[in-house]
Amino acid sequence: MATSRRRFLGALLAASAIPRLSWADAGSPAFLACAREPDDSFALYGLSAAGEDRFRVRLPARGHAGAGHPLRPEAVVFARRPGTYALVIDCAGGKVMHRLTPPEGRQFNGHGVYLDGGDVLVTTEQRSSDSVGMLGYWSVAEGYRRIDERPTGGIGPHEVVRLSDNLLAVANGGIATDPSDRRKLNIAVMRPNLAYLDGQGTLIRTVELAEDLRFNSIRHLAVGADGIVAFAMQWERDPDEVVPLLGLHRGDGAPILAAAPPAEQRVMQGYAGSIAFDLAGSEVAITSPRGGRLHRFRPDGRFIAATTRADACGLAGISGGFLLTDGGGGVLTAEQGRMRSLGLRRRSWDNHVIALNRG
Repeated sequence: MATSRRRFLGALLAASAIPRLSWADAGSPAFLACAREPDDSFALYGLSAAGEDRFRVRLPARGHAGAGHPLRPEAVVFARRPGTYALVIDCAGGKVMHRLTPPEGRQFNGHGVYLDGGDVLVTTEQRSSDSVGMLGYWSVAEGYRRIDERPTGGIGPHEVVRLSDNLLAVANGGIATDPSDRRKLNIAVMRPNLAYLDGQGTLIRTVELAEDLRFNSIRHLAVGADGIVAFAMQWERDPDEVVPLLGLHRGDGAPILAAAPPAEQRVMQGYAGSIAFDLAGSEVAITSPRGGRLHRFRPDGRFIAATTRADACGLAGISGGFLLTDGGGGVLTAEQGRMRSLGLRRRSWDNHVIALNRG
């Protein structure tokens, strides 16, 4: 008995002596971004705050977005939605640790978020047969074992964000898609919403747009100061129509819809690709790769200015402004509307830049 106890204590001591890796072991990246390489392969990159490459991990197919673990150099990357794989990657070692697969008849929808200090991963999913939305819950400590799932309260969920461990927001895009070719099936009757769920995945409320804006698919989300949620939209009717592509919502209030002056708004072609607040929460911005624009707003919806950049889409907040990536390989900052290049890479950046919130 004493020998067994000594062995147990020795094993425990040895385990505690194993060094825990941190994001510093992966080069201290500030951002993650997926890209297409010149040879048409795909990779996940870690970028420094100055836009420099910190690591590269090859992907088996196009990556859309992902999430970074708050403590360890570990990230989950999702296939272009709707997709059937999510890869958990050791960013320090450059290896795939786990390959997540949704339940049969389900698809991942491109985004996820860590909860509880990184103990739980939440993924957006849809049922293949009718695009009804679900959140999948995965235990990180148990090797990303699936432990629960909850309805999102809508059709075609895309992004999920964490307001706190007890409050999530989900962008239910409202669009049912064919699982094989992404063909849109229900535009005539689509009904997007912004949904809030508690920490256990129970639906608290949904926020819908007015009837004349119900063709505005709610796609991407950002969280600002005091829990304000900003949402970026994509118009499913005539792209020349002038409609707001930014919404802001807080608490039990009605959503605020924001737009640039009509001539500038029309340039966006009804499409907002990414959204972010600057680190101070004093500005929120959306990008349009179709229009080659960055639009900046105050959190009350007042338009500030537009900045031109061809095929700009990836967006993340920095101190005093935003970091952008574009389809031509550019990495830039935008501060008070002034663009500054951080370099031109030999790759085509995908839609999103993921800011790392490291513990």
